[in-house]
Amino acid sequence: MTDAAELVRRTRELLAAQPPATTDRLDFLKARFDAGLAWVHYPEGLGGLGAPRALQAVVDAELEAAGAPDNDPRRIGIGLGMAAPTILRFGTEEQKRQFLRPLWVGEEVWCQLFSEPGAGSDLAALGTRAVRSGDGWVVNGQKVWTSSAHLARWAILIARTDPDVPKHKGITYFVCDMTDPGVEVRPLRQVTGEAEFNEVFLTDVRIPDAHRLGEVGDGWRVAQTTLNNERVAIGGMRLPREGGMIGPVTKTWRERPELRTHDLHQRLLKLWVEAEVARLAGERLRQQLAVGQPGPEGAGMKLSFARLNQEISGLEVELLGEEGLLYEDWTMRRPELVDFVGRDAGYRYLRSKGNSIEGGTSEVLLNIVAERVLGLPSEPRTDKDVAWKDLAR
Repeated sequence: MTDAAELVRRTRELLAAQPPATTDRLDFLKARFDAGLAWVHYPEGLGGLGAPRALQAVVDAELEAAGAPDNDPRRIGIGLGMAAPTILRFGTEEQKRQFLRPLWVGEEVWCQLFSEPGAGSDLAALGTRAVRSGDGWVVNGQKVWTSSAHLARWAILIARTDPDVPKHKGITYFVCDMTDPGVEVRPLRQVTGEAEFNEVFLTDVRIPDAHRLGEVGDGWRVAQTTLNNERVAIGGMRLPREGGMIGPVTKTWRERPELRTHDLHQRLLKLWVEAEVARLAGERLRQQLAVGQPGPEGAGMKLSFARLNQEISGLEVELLGEEGLLYEDWTMRRPELVDFVGRDAGYRYLRSKGNSIEGGTSEVLLNIVAERVLGLPSEPRTDKDVAWKDLAR
């Protein structure tokens, strides 16, 4: 078993062999991956050492103290938080070796082709079709709300391969090359003015069967690994005290006493406490992850994240009064990442409206918490045993 002392030794060996001050950033990250110090809980040869997940903090602390570069996790968050754990669990050995190293070092950006305009919040009702053709598949359909599709080389994709069975059973999970013919990415301009999201049209896109994850028709089970990790990645990110959305509003409160009122004070105190409770709950969730896969508890964290962000950003706009009505820039652009804290209050207010939709709508997540966490009876569903092709649309 690799312990903390052994990880410190290995990390210092890496730093001695690849001094951060004189080593190219990408070369350092590749060397870190090859040394098993990328994600220590992954298997040897895949960026890890099979060590306990909790020991990653030991490596990170040594590297940060030495001024070593990171892999810009916000830019490649979909790959790190969603694609990688799915590939690790369901991918073949060849797939793991092909995808995980360039994913972790940031050479290749990933996106997620799940949501569809015709399925709404009912993801299992998706209609994008994948039809077997020789040693591969031909895919046709449309995906929507695809973050980073304009930057991505690869996408995790679910498509319907059997319309004659109930909707959850006829889905298969693929890895799609976003540079292939037939993949068209169009920007979706949001209320913020940016086009951080995209819609993706797939027209006779050929995907080799070697890029299928899991068994044919078992895509819904594979997708649950992705979705559970997505909710943890969104709602359970590590933050310092007063990190995230609560930070800017508390800073304004301290620096602008002329804006204070008794009512705003009471509301800020309540939200500060709730933000701190959510932060500590996230720490507990990450400790649970250290000994297993994420479960439905991540849905609760993501629910809390969305509600708090919307309430805090609303309070911030009120606190600023007339200034809160100003908006810095509504220029159409396609950013590489979302920056809540580095923008103005108006941006935070508008962007947070999407938090209750992205990563699973709050209404769907409430059902997940009710049924899978609290054990309440499921809502009656009339479509569970109906073939997808016979569903009303």
